[in-house]
Amino acid sequence: MDFNFKEFISATMILFAIIDIVGNIPLIVLFREKFKVIESEKASIISLLIMVVFLYIGEALLNLLGVDINSFAVAGSIIILFLATEMILGIKLYKDNNPKTASVVPIAFPLIAGPGTLTTLISIKSEYNEINIILAIIFNMILVYIVLKSSEKLQKVLGSQGINILRKVFGIILLAIGIKLFTTNIKLIFA
Repeated sequence: MDFNFKEFISATMILFAIIDIVGNIPLIVLFREKFKVIESEKASIISLLIMVVFLYIGEALLNLLGVDINSFAVAGSIIILFLATEMILGIKLYKDNNPKTASVVPIAFPLIAGPGTLTTLISIKSEYNEINIILAIIFNMILVYIVLKSSEKLQKVLGSQGINILRKVFGIILLAIGIKLFTTNIKLIFA
């Protein structure tokens, strides 16, 4: 359980890019208009709980299914590559049904703690110390809470062009992370 600042920053950036809370501001604003209220605290806490629980039992669940962590990390890196492609090219590869409620579904899951985030947690667990990942999760959930609370103000400040630029920048970062996870873990599978 050693804290490592470099690992913490790296894990924080990876989760920030995969959660893409800034890029999701237009969607959050849409949910706020549609459902009138988004329970920012509830969405943030439930997202945090989903991520921390999956960080600890995700690997046991994989073992139960007979999947090793490196294979899951490779699969996760492929999902990350697709998410990065969506962000960079502005296309939708994954379509979800229209949600009936806000806050827990679709904000906490799958928007924040979705398949990409959960896959990423298992993937980075093979490279980073757990304490650094947990601190990165907590830091990101604080950011998520702030963005959820002030989404309308942020949209006005950044504008649609600013949000679009941020989404593309984080998409490129995510693409590089996906390639690194893929190459690192594919070597371990064939070693």
